[in-house]
Amino acid sequence: MIRDFLNKVYGSGIVCANLRGQRGIPYLSEDKLWALRDARLRQIVKYAADTVPYYQNLFRKEGIDPESIKTVHDLQRIPLVEKATVRKNPRLFISTSREGKGSIAFTTSGSTGEPSTIHHDHDSLLANIAYGERERAVLSAMFGKRVGIREAYIVRPRSTITKVWDYYRKHTFASSSRPRLLLDVLQPIEQIVDAFNSFRPDILVGYGSYLEALFRTLKFKGTRVHLPRVLFYGAECMTDPGKALIEREFGISVLSMYNAVEAFKIGFLCEARHGFHLHDDLCHVRIMNANGKDAQPGDKGQVVISNLVNRGTVLLNYCLGDVASLATGKCSCGRVLPLLSELEGRVEDILFLSNGGFVHPRAVWAVLSQRNEVLKYQLIQHELERFELRLVTVDYQSYQLAVGDILADLRRLLGESAVIECEYDTALELEASGKFRPVMSRYKQGVSI
Repeated sequence: MIRDFLNKVYGSGIVCANLRGQRGIPYLSEDKLWALRDARLRQIVKYAADTVPYYQNLFRKEGIDPESIKTVHDLQRIPLVEKATVRKNPRLFISTSREGKGSIAFTTSGSTGEPSTIHHDHDSLLANIAYGERERAVLSAMFGKRVGIREAYIVRPRSTITKVWDYYRKHTFASSSRPRLLLDVLQPIEQIVDAFNSFRPDILVGYGSYLEALFRTLKFKGTRVHLPRVLFYGAECMTDPGKALIEREFGISVLSMYNAVEAFKIGFLCEARHGFHLHDDLCHVRIMNANGKDAQPGDKGQVVISNLVNRGTVLLNYCLGDVASLATGKCSCGRVLPLLSELEGRVEDILFLSNGGFVHPRAVWAVLSQRNEVLKYQLIQHELERFELRLVTVDYQSYQLAVGDILADLRRLLGESAVIECEYDTALELEASGKFRPVMSRYKQGVSI
């Protein structure tokens, strides 16, 4: 009891120490903002050189003097880090310091079919509450108040956000002042609607493709439901027609957050919604062209991040896998933070079912991620009730032992009348674009609006 109390005292102290001035940071002068960013960059580069095996070896091998990395413009001296490198050797990127050894592991969603493990240190996790004031300021402006805003979340079981919440409950007194409802992407639409009508949320938060499919289905069925004033989506993109449908037909303002397990704060949309304001002093973003050079503003390229605050898994010049472009102008809201004008993240395929419902890819992940023998999978919907499942397992014997239970679990998800053809595979090829989709739909009718 005493130890738990002291943990909360310490954690709340870290939050309070970082809280002051957070709402004002996006409005700082460029000189002050860049000075804060570059100071954090110098600290994390020195920390990496002193305590992170990968960067210790890299700096020595490449002859890089850590003290020569003084501003973000010097990051071009550090080679890019691919996701596959971190996935294959995660321990090499974890600091050997006290912060690194005590850090907490989080697993990415495995959108490529292969999840990664990223560690966050305790203090940066706690400070993340304070950093969130920048995004909460947008909602305060829209609602005209800070407290009493009712939030509903639709996420997958054991998601990163629920793990973070559990950590905050155990380590701070800063429990949310907002009434909060947690829903599961596995729940039937009817249960989601009943929960909305009972709880009456002001804000709805979830995955972009899931929320788009949800509101398309609600319109198609003519379902009466309590509507939130604001929808926040993250984790994957929503199509432009989907946003237009939600705003036009339902009168809901659509906002978005840009974050990842590798960096909890990357960017956010403000009330003007002209682009993502980048938390440049927390996570610096570069846009790289096909030649490995910094792209010009307005030109699309690969998103490369450097997390400046996490002292668990340290990532500098890390290729996140998204495609985006930097804006050329400034936002009318007055924030000085740089703008990401266009983001092409994941737009995941939704599986529409014969009963009028749908299944989000993360529901499929929730079924298959529990099986250690499954290394990689791909579920393809060819027709409304015809599916193809391709499994990569540790060996063929493991496939034979597990396939019956896997198919039974998937039929409970997709419907007992679903026909699922399953085959063993030793590798699953990438698409021509270099991406991999673990869930694909070639059935194009779905819900037509």
